[in-house]
Amino acid sequence: MNGATVLLTFALLFIVVPIVGGLIRVFGVYTFVNEGTRHVYVLFGNVVGILDEPGLHLLWFELGWRALLVNWMGQRHVLDMRMDQEYLRSAPVNSEEGAPMGIGVWYEMYVSDPIAYLFRNADPRGSLRANVSNSTVRCLSNMPLAEMLETRHRMSLTVRTEVSPKSAEWGYMLGSVYIRKVHFRDAGMIRQIEEKVVNRLRQVTSAIKQDGANQVSIIRSTAERQAAIEFARAAAMRPQIVGAALNEIAKEPDISAALFEVLETQNLLEASPQMTLIPRGAGTVAALMAADSREPRETKARATPSPSPAPHTGPAT
Repeated sequence: MNGATVLLTFALLFIVVPIVGGLIRVFGVYTFVNEGTRHVYVLFGNVVGILDEPGLHLLWFELGWRALLVNWMGQRHVLDMRMDQEYLRSAPVNSEEGAPMGIGVWYEMYVSDPIAYLFRNADPRGSLRANVSNSTVRCLSNMPLAEMLETRHRMSLTVRTEVSPKSAEWGYMLGSVYIRKVHFRDAGMIRQIEEKVVNRLRQVTSAIKQDGANQVSIIRSTAERQAAIEFARAAAMRPQIVGAALNEIAKEPDISAALFEVLETQNLLEASPQMTLIPRGAGTVAALMAADSREPRETKARATPSPSPAPHTGPAT
């Protein structure tokens, strides 16, 4: 019993209900309109109904007796009413100076009039694309190169003003228009511009480096000059400070005597003299001094030879 119930429920939910729902929709009993879409029903060449509210619609109340025939003998057009966008790449234009330029145009569009969109133009999207391209070439050609590179907002307004009236006739409303890219189309010109930019960057870099080196030299020379001035000032003040200190020390005889004795000893030590240590006792000191005084004379006497007698050259007696 449970198995039969499950099979019956499965058949009703997945077989019978979809078939019955499809037959009801074929006979035009109801339809669903999704968010952002619009249904246009055409019967015998005439528009018999437009459904623009999202949700469930009973066609018998909306279209009357024509709901039974519209799905068999008529047509139903489902239009996407949401905002769409497209990018037109590199529309070829020439500047006033004759430079070959390319302009990239980004624009938005949406369906504003379903009837005009369906019956006044076989390809509204393609026609709008061609219209934007032609308007860009016609309105933006022969502009000064500097103005073409700098005034994108004004160029965007010019293109939008040119295209909007014609697109409205086709039921395709043009939204925002933006000149997204302006570029050169000649490869040789691009290389020349790149070389000029690179050379200019090198010049600017060299100028910045040289200026930095000059500033460093100025700062260094200024610092050295100020340091030399301060050192000279300190050297000039040193004797004054030392003299003032010595004057203060000279007021105390004991301290000044001890100081001068220390300074004399320091000078002797810095000169590295040969020193002879003599033991205490006057006799020993006198003997050593006498020995030191005799030794140079004896050494000189030994070193000087005695004179020889002169030869006799007179007549013999």
